[in-house]
Amino acid sequence: GDDKYTFIEGVKNAHSCTILVQGSTDHAIAQMKDAIHDGLRAVKNALDDEALIPGAAAFEIAAHVHLEEFKKTVAGKPRLGVEIFGKALLTVPKTLIENSGLDVQEKLLAVIAARESQKTAVGVSAATGDTIDPALEGIWDNYIVKKQMLGLAPVLAEQLLLV
Repeated sequence: GDDKYTFIEGVKNAHSCTILVQGSTDHAIAQMKDAIHDGLRAVKNALDDEALIPGAAAFEIAAHVHLEEFKKTVAGKPRLGVEIFGKALLTVPKTLIENSGLDVQEKLLAVIAARESQKTAVGVSAATGDTIDPALEGIWDNYIVKKQMLGLAPVLAEQLLLV
């Protein structure tokens, strides 16, 4: 076409780059820019945290299973809070399974059973809804994102209950 580009190659100690984004519509370009921004932010978070957590909802499933055991040690009304919070964590795996177009309850029960028996990170395949090992699949989440989720969720719930 008529487009002209200038490439500068072989620069010593290069600390920046340019990403050329082209698309058929402004909306498509905006979506690509958002995806690039999200990806770069995820890399930055991983470098800042120096930690990753197995993805594919493995954290939420493990936390739910742990809270189900922990609630047995809690008496009275707080026990209900532990149970409800644990069930709320299942929103992420439920959404992955639902987006796969599969039976949510059947697949969710299978994933929870796998976590209880294996005692290792067990995630949900977004393609099949089956259990997977997120580390083997290369699926990771940022530590800071999960930390913020756990800090923010109870505050939001409390605010909603005040309304």
